[in-house]
Amino acid sequence: MENSSGIQASLAGRYALALFQLARDGKALDSVAASLSTLKAALAESADLRALTRSPVVGREAAGKAIAAVAATLGLDGLTSRTLGVLAENRRLAQISGVIRDFETLLSGYKGETRAQVTTAFPLGKAQQSALAKQLKARTGQDMALDLAVDPAIMGGLIVKMGSQMIDGSIRTRLNKLAQAMKG
Repeated sequence: MENSSGIQASLAGRYALALFQLARDGKALDSVAASLSTLKAALAESADLRALTRSPVVGREAAGKAIAAVAATLGLDGLTSRTLGVLAENRRLAQISGVIRDFETLLSGYKGETRAQVTTAFPLGKAQQSALAKQLKARTGQDMALDLAVDPAIMGGLIVKMGSQMIDGSIRTRLNKLAQAMKG
């Protein structure tokens, strides 16, 4: 957990570290990770949920009730649901994405994995994700956890960021390099 001191520097990181420690002590890391993954997907899909978490107009009580209903609908575990309640009570729902990201980082460190942010033009299938993780493991010698994002603007290929290292195999970058070479 060498990342914990850097993570603690942010507000979201302090919530993530508290959630991680509670989950670890309660032997609920897998269920919390699954719940956060479900919540992350819901945030990506629902503009209404994102608006709820970001709106300064929604009061503490209303936000608490709404987020409790969301947690129940998504089937989130109790620890994650209570954490969301605390975030709502403290008017920190806007920190949810950061809490999820930092929790994933802590969990990866705990499992001895390295996190790689992968951006593709199209969603990767499970087999492609597995093959990519194997390739990255062969390159780095470490198990990999992938954070996937889709950005059609890269046109094809992928961009992989692992810590300070970046591998840009996108078609957009290749076309830009070709255009620069042709300019002379």
